[in-house]
This record gives sequence, structure tokens and C-alpha cells, in this order.
Amino acid sequence: MCTSMACLLRDQHEQWRRGSERPLRSVKVFRCQLPRLNWFYPSEAPKEDGIGRSLVPGAALCSWCGTWKGEKVCSSCKRAHYCSAKHQVMHWRSGHKADCQQAIISSGSSDHIYNNGRQALERMNTVACKSLWREYEIICEDECPDMVDDDGSSTSLVCKDANVNEVYQSLSKSFEVDDDKKRWASFQERVIRAPEQVLRYCRDTKAKPLWPLSAGQPAKANIPKCSYCNGPLSYEFQIMPQLLYFFNVKNETDSLDWATIVIYSCSASCEDSSSVSYKEEFPWIQLYSSAMP
Repeated sequence: MCTSMACLLRDQHEQWRRGSERPLRSVKVFRCQLPRLNWFYPSEAPKEDGIGRSLVPGAALCSWCGTWKGEKVCSSCKRAHYCSAKHQVMHWRSGHKADCQQAIISSGSSDHIYNNGRQALERMNTVACKSLWREYEIICEDECPDMVDDDGSSTSLVCKDANVNEVYQSLSKSFEVDDDKKRWASFQERVIRAPEQVLRYCRDTKAKPLWPLSAGQPAKANIPKCSYCNGPLSYEFQIMPQLLYFFNVKNETDSLDWATIVIYSCSASCEDSSSVSYKEEFPWIQLYSSAMP
């Protein structure tokens, strides 16, 4: 996604477009899947060394973006890998030219040369692009299955707690006249059990997103069909606003902000006969009322 709030506002407007028009989205999500038996990964998880590190080396990733497989190699130092010629040029211009030369001569006898070369090699082992967000490991935890949902049904996923319910009741009484504020109080009551949660995932067909606001929710007609098999899309996961904290997003006028980003993907996880490995799915952006035009 683009890191500009102005682009996110335009994206939020584009998602309402339907029919033959192809919306221009600044938030994109892609699905890639493989069967258990495939040409790329073993059917069993690789063995570890006791501290979480794999004993089997993984594929070399692009030294610029750190995302795609780096099949191209720097012809000089033979250490930097790239997914494309474009990223190789960008890395060269951003400082790899000097690091590359330093790494080549680091075999010299001088301690100064050796230390400089070692520092250059360390820089090569880190992703060079400065516009990427930090990469984290997501720890997965299940919610308790026995709770009553906002509408009184029993499909919710979080346990009841007397103390939290008192807070919720107190907040609800204060927001009697505002649906958005009542919904926000309910949202807060739900996530307070795990304040650092950044993503909520549930592939059950009955699962629904946890909406922070009443306004800005999609109708069934707003969710398109799968562009590959023409089948229905269904809710799979949502990205929480807490993620902005971990990305160190500043509280400024054009700083990125959202209420939630909900991802709808093909219900059948379809596979087509084309060579498309990464299939684009549909994100729905819900912004806070004050941010919406």
C-alpha cells in the first residue's frame, strides 16, 4: 500500500466503483498458494537448530526490496541478489557501488580495509530500500469460542468478562445517540483482551469482520466476484489499526490512518490454468468518520 493518507482517501473512494470499471487501488492484496507436495518447499517443516533458525538455507531474496527471489546476482561482488534489473540499478545508485568495491578489496591485509569490508558485507545482508516497513513475526493466538455477539447471537469468538462488560456498558450509555460511537465502544471492548493484535483471521463461512464503525461498511453488492473464476468472495482476515503503531506511523496531517482493512478472497481458493502465480484479491478500507470526505 502507498504510505500517503491522500492516496488512501482516494482508494476508499475507488472501492465503491463496480461494473466494467476497474478501480485504481493504492491498497492491494495478493493470494499465492501451493499444494503440500510441490517443486519449491518440502512437505515437512525444515529442522531447526534449537533457537528457531532453520538448518536449511532459504532462497536468496532481493537485496533491494527483500520480498522477491533474487535470481540476478551482482557481477562484481557476487553477493548482492536482485529480483529485477530495476532494483539492481536502484541499489547501485543508493550506495551499493561503494559497498561492492569495498567488499572486493576486503581480502587485503590491512585491518582498516578488512573492517570496512566487513561493514559493507553487513549492509549487503540488510534490505537497502528505506521505504519498506519493518518485518515482524506474527504470533497466532485463538480467541475463546463461547461468547454472545453484538446482535445477541452466539457466533462471536471472545469470552465474556465481567469487568470488561462493565466498561462496555458504561461507554454504551454515554454514546446512546451515535451509532458510530456505540460501535466503537463495542470494538474497544472486543480488542481490549489483546491490545497488541494486528490481524484477525477466520476462514469460517459464517465469520464476519469486527467493524470499528457503522459507517463505511460494504453492502453485499459492493463485494465483487472473483476475477479468475467468477465465484463469490468471502471474508478471510482484517488488518487492525494497531499495526500503525508497530510501523511507527507519526501523528501528522497526512499520516496514514485507518479504522480497519478487510480482505475478501475467493471462497473456493480457485486455481486457474493460466500462469498467474499471485492472484489479486479485494481489500475494503474503512476509515474513521473524521477522515472520510
